[in-house]
Formats: sequence, C-alpha cells, structure tokens
Amino acid sequence: MTIPRVALIGADGHGRSHRRTLAPLHAAGALELVAVCDLAPVRDEPDAPLPAGVPVFTDHRELLAAAHPDVAVICTPPHTHLEIATAAARAGADLLLEKPPVTSLAEHTALTEVLAAAGQVCQVGFQALGSAALVELLAAIHAGRLGRITGIGAVGAWQRPDAYYERASWTGRRRVAGRPVIDGALVNPFAHALMQCLAVATAAAAADGAEAVAGGPVRAVAMELERYRARPIEVDDTAVVRLRLDAGPPVVVAATLCGDEFVAGDVIVHGERGRAVLEYPTDRLRLPGDAGPRHVPGRVGLLQNLLANRADGTPLLAPLARTAPFTAVLEAIVAAPDPQPVDPSAVVAHGAGTARVVTVPGIADVLRRAAERLALPGELGVRWAARSPYRAPLADVTANELQLRTEPA
Repeated sequence: MTIPRVALIGADGHGRSHRRTLAPLHAAGALELVAVCDLAPVRDEPDAPLPAGVPVFTDHRELLAAAHPDVAVICTPPHTHLEIATAAARAGADLLLEKPPVTSLAEHTALTEVLAAAGQVCQVGFQALGSAALVELLAAIHAGRLGRITGIGAVGAWQRPDAYYERASWTGRRRVAGRPVIDGALVNPFAHALMQCLAVATAAAAADGAEAVAGGPVRAVAMELERYRARPIEVDDTAVVRLRLDAGPPVVVAATLCGDEFVAGDVIVHGERGRAVLEYPTDRLRLPGDAGPRHVPGRVGLLQNLLANRADGTPLLAPLARTAPFTAVLEAIVAAPDPQPVDPSAVVAHGAGTARVVTVPGIADVLRRAAERLALPGELGVRWAARSPYRAPLADVTANELQLRTEPA
C-alpha cells in the first residue's frame, strides 16, 4: 500500500501539536511528512519535532504545487480556512481542518461543494468526538439508562494571560482586513464543549424517536446569548448561550477565560432517571449509579481516523457535514452585538507583564449554576449580568445550502 503523503499548513503556534502527532507516524512509516508551511520560522525543536529533510514553505500555494500531498493538515487562523482548504482540495488532498472549520454557513456550503467537485473528504479537528467516553455516554443514552433527556449543559472556566491576546494580530478581534474573525470563548477555546453538546443532543433526540434527526444531526433553531468581556477586547471572554433545537432537549453552554477556579470542561446530561457528567478534555465520565467519575481510555486520533478512511472507508468521526449545526451557532454568535463589559468592580487582575491574568471572582460558580439549571446569568440574579439576553433565530442549514446552490453564478 502506498504511504500517504501528508503536509502541514500552519506549523507554528497550535500547529506544534500536529507536529507532535505527525513526527512519530512519519518515523513509523505510517505516513510521509512531505512539507510544512508557516509565515513564522519553523525549526526542529524537542517539543515540536520536524523530521530531517522536510522542506519548509511560507506560501501554501507553493507547497501544494511542489509537494503534491495526499492529505493536508490545516492549522491556520479560522478566517483563512476556506481559501486554503479550497486550494488543498482542488490540488487533490483530503483535509484535516482545524476547528472552527469555517466562519459562516455560506463558507460551509462553499467548502462542501468544493470537496464534492474535487472528490476529497474533510475531517474537522473536533478531537473530543473521538473519545471512547463520549461513545459510552451516547450508548447509555440510547439504552435508556438516563431516561428521557431533559437538558444538556456544559461549563468551562479557564484563565488566559495577556500573552494569549498578544500572540497574533487576530486574537480578541471581531474583524481583520474586513473579514470576520472567529474568536471568543464559545466559538474558539470552548468550541469543543459546544460541539460535544450538539453530539449528545443528537443522540438524545434519536433515542427519543425524533424524526428530525433521521438523516443527520440536530439543528439549533433559536438562541439566547449573553456575552461579556472583562478585558478591553472586541469579542467576549465570557459567554453563555441557550439553544432551542429542532429536536431534543435545550442546551446551555457556559464558558469563561476569566475563571477564578479551573473547570476543565464538564458536559452535564440531565435525564429523568439520573444525570451523567462527561469531563470532555480528560475523558472522565460519571453515569447514574457510578460511585464517582472514572477515566475511559481509548481516544481515536482524527488523523489516524482520516488515514483509515482513505485506506478502507472507515467512517470519519468529524466529517464536515456533522459540524454544520456548530457552524450555524457560530455564525449567529459572531453576528451578535458587542459583548457587555463586566463592571470593573467585579474584575480582579493578578500578576504582571504578559503573565497577567484577569479574573471575575465567583464566575466559575455562576457558570456551573447556569449549566446545572439550564439558565442564563441574568436569570440567576448575578450583579454584573445583562438584564435580558440577545435573542435570535438561527439560519436553516438546509435552506441556506439550497439557496446557495440555486443562486446564479
């Protein structure tokens, strides 16, 4: 069997994590890393290996023309994804495209059409969808162990230093060079929490016999959103969204980068017979009747899954089509009004220089209660919260795609 030729576009920054995955697979002969690309210098480093002899490019078009990869791993800023993914697919490469995959439903449809015309596939970098813990949770839902699912909540509380917002020209921004930038708590660092909730909601709707999910994932039809910023940035560093779906229970995702305590990321599934909690970054799961959370080993890597799909047709774990509901929610959040500043009296700064962090005392508890009660901070009586959320319907993915296909060229 021919060894797949793989290229990495976006080899610095988060691309280093892909280099850590690619290097041992290259050494084992499971793939050949034929080229990498980045605007920043790329060097072989202990924490981000670069096999000897791999050429380095600064332009993805030159890389594609010279290296002819079978697979392109794309780890660049989200607002560049469509252009680079389109070029790679048309050059004959299957894609492992970092999340969020695109910036809008229009781009989602455009990329879908490019892939179909080129005969290529796209796996999206929602690696938590490869979790064996998620598989076990979905199986428990299908088996009725939780009873009918009445709601799904997620909570995460992290901290990010000043350096996080200084690492690139697009971080903390709404637009760069006239293009929307996909940044903010829900659509970037906690995108996995939102995607996990949508995956669980699809399973819950299917277990409840909903016809709406017979041909695919659930779709959010309306949202209520509260966005906040404790920092002087253009996007939110704290946000809570409540989604109403076309089938299945309501979903609330509550996240902050100003946490006063660390919450890795819990997906809380409320059922009539009990409750389950999945800590999705660590694959720790607690089902009704368990004495406590337990680690469920066995996470399938998305690159390995993509290579298996190429070899024998193994189904993709995170195909582009599965992420369409996520893109619809992302589009609505990005289009929402500017985030509300948190009252300065509720904000505390720690440290100095680029290591300085900003926290909101008590915020982890607020967001935990939001996920537990499927509520918004404004409904919980939080002093700094908005009096009313931003409400909006979400675009119909099917209608959106149909409209784009029938528009004249």
